[in-house]
Amino acid sequence: MYKNFIFDFGQVIVKFEPEYMTSVYVKNVDDAKLVEEVVFDRLYWDKLDAGLLTDEDVKNGIISRLPERLKDVACTIYDNWYYNIPIINETVALIKKIKEKGGKLFLISNISNSFAMNYTKVPQIKEVFDLFDGLVFSGPIKLAKPSKEIFHYALGKFGIKAEDSIFFDDNKDNILSADSVGIKGYLFSVDSISDIDNLISNSF
Repeated sequence: MYKNFIFDFGQVIVKFEPEYMTSVYVKNVDDAKLVEEVVFDRLYWDKLDAGLLTDEDVKNGIISRLPERLKDVACTIYDNWYYNIPIINETVALIKKIKEKGGKLFLISNISNSFAMNYTKVPQIKEVFDLFDGLVFSGPIKLAKPSKEIFHYALGKFGIKAEDSIFFDDNKDNILSADSVGIKGYLFSVDSISDIDNLISNSF
């Protein structure tokens, strides 16, 4: 049924939870709330995903908004966030099943230049990504979902056909964009794992 299985990253392969990532370093509840709101402000992260900000840009913005006592820890949280994103084991099991059956695995993720350059330093992420046949990160190419352009770019880079492909993402707008270029979009949730497992089984 499908030859190519394309995955999103955050909330599909890993849990991206700002509250947890902050709590690893800040124990005071009020401080943690303030730091989380500043460090993970979409004001920064949307632009990071689009390749429009550097890490230094973000950290300068962060420290300008926090009291002196929280500046260093906030930068530490920002520099180390990708070490604190737990793997979703159920999704990894699906990925391994696809690999074992001979399906092709690809990734399209809205994520920063910094992550793209440094993910190999995180063993659990590298181990999963080593299973994939191709990866597209938005930051380095300055194209981000839900734009159609990133899907066209990925199809060209991967050398695959849209009609042979299915895309798993937790964001409805991204799913609709994939559909619009001929890729079957599937709205992902952990609750849908068993249904996706059946879909995979029926594809081979």
